[in-house]
Amino acid sequence: MPLLIPRRLVARGDSLSFFDFKARIMPMAELPSLTAVERARYEWQMWLPHLGEVGQQKLKAASVLISRIGGVGGTVASYLAAAGIGKLVLAHGGKIQPSDLNRQLLMTTPRLGTLRVDSARERLGELNPHVEVVTLAEHVSEDNVVGLVAQADFIVDAAPRFGERFLLNRESVRQGKPMVECAMYEFDAQLTTFIPGQTGCLACLLPESPPHWKREFPVIGAVPGIVGAMAALEVIKLVTGCAAPLAGTMLWMSLATMDFQKVPLLRRKDCAVCGCAVGRN
Repeated sequence: MPLLIPRRLVARGDSLSFFDFKARIMPMAELPSLTAVERARYEWQMWLPHLGEVGQQKLKAASVLISRIGGVGGTVASYLAAAGIGKLVLAHGGKIQPSDLNRQLLMTTPRLGTLRVDSARERLGELNPHVEVVTLAEHVSEDNVVGLVAQADFIVDAAPRFGERFLLNRESVRQGKPMVECAMYEFDAQLTTFIPGQTGCLACLLPESPPHWKREFPVIGAVPGIVGAMAALEVIKLVTGCAAPLAGTMLWMSLATMDFQKVPLLRRKDCAVCGCAVGRN
């Protein structure tokens, strides 16, 4: 999965953050009530002082699109389902291969050769039958991106190809949907959250695909698992307002050395996707 900032561009020793984001709050009148079964299921997380029952209701009301449900995206989906998100929209083409199984925990050995999204739907249903799971056995493309983004309140980008990432970025900005961007390579990982109209976007950071990137990359499952769990927490922050997300800030992680740094991400006025001139012509 492609890193968004090469490690050589991260200043050692920096810990920078400039964006103070007040998390998006859903209108109280629209929040669904919790059943007794749901209260029992989520009791321990509702003890969090800034989450509580209202936060749990917001999770139940929320929908999230996840592009690719491999090592990163599958972990995001698992933790959001466990937390009680209302609806997951999962987009991932292809069938399960043996090389998936070292990191894609929604895929199983008995399901080798079957659709990835079918395995994911079954596994998530076993984890939490209260979550609606909608699947599309396709990667994000020009043909489906508008409809996919329209189905969700929040977007998680865990695609290994920059073309898919750029499509999601463009459409999330156009539809005003916050997008959690997560990436890893070897022992390195990166995480940020883009808020249309308030932060920059992926195109501010990377105007075009890096020419050196290849689809295959070295990966041990714990690394995408870590960044995927953190991305799920970013979504939970956005939905509930229980804490501030990484809006306007990139968290860079070297998991080989356990070195964590924050890097500010500035919005470019000349950005072709979110810049000031977009839509004026």
